Amino acid sequence: MGKKIATLITDMFEDVEFTDPAKAFKQAGHEVITIEKRAGQQVTGKKGEKVSIDLGIDEAKPEDFDALLIPGGFSPDILRADDRFGEFAKAFVQAGKPVFAICHGPQVLIDTDLLKGVDITGYRSIRNDLKNAGANYKDEEVVVSRNIVTSRTPDDLPAFNRESLKLLAD
Repeated sequence: MGKKIATLITDMFEDVEFTDPAKAFKQAGHEVITIEKRAGQQVTGKKGEKVSIDLGIDEAKPEDFDALLIPGGFSPDILRADDRFGEFAKAFVQAGKPVFAICHGPQVLIDTDLLKGVDITGYRSIRNDLKNAGANYKDEEVVVSRNIVTSRTPDDLPAFNRESLKLLAD
């Protein structure tokens, strides 16, 4: 049975950090739903990839989804300026639902205030932010801690996708 995966995304996302996991998830029979401030608009990645937004954050309800994907790039930092995105992510962490965040994606998780004691990785420039949030930063290609899968860069996508798909299979 395919799972429904919410994706928090806006302009300046790292293209491949959305397209590669989304492709892997869809090939495994899962559904990927994009969420931004408003439905029906298009967002553009750092390298020009266009993505249509399925739901606005006010329409999206965490209980309607099985997992959460947060691609990196500048998108997570832009999204976290709006508390609704952090609250949305917080619901997944609290419910123990799978959360997949790569590169700068964990920036949204910082705003959940739920990273204390969580093993995590992310892009090198946010490591101190993660440590300050109480997380145990690890410089590894993929880190799985409870229900959270994190990776550092696009180079880590094979490991990120592999571990994310494992959590979705449970």
